[in-house]
Amino acid sequence: MWEARAAEGRIDELVGYVQAQAAPEAQIYRGADGPPRVVVIDPTGAGISDVPPELVARPPHQWAFDPV
Repeated sequence: MWEARAAEGRIDELVGYVQAQAAPEAQIYRGADGPPRVVVIDPTGAGISDVPPELVARPPHQWAFDPV
């Protein structure tokens, strides 16, 4: 799982960047409430390439999960 908080006013650009970088199998979510966030669930584990720092409010977080 990958999560990033968008910089002020940059959520659309961040979503576009993530859509261009994510594996086709990835599921991409945009936060509906609260701070503007993008979450990616990627079963391939490919992740997202280095995000341009101007698009994020802080460095993205990434977690690995095992299916159960």
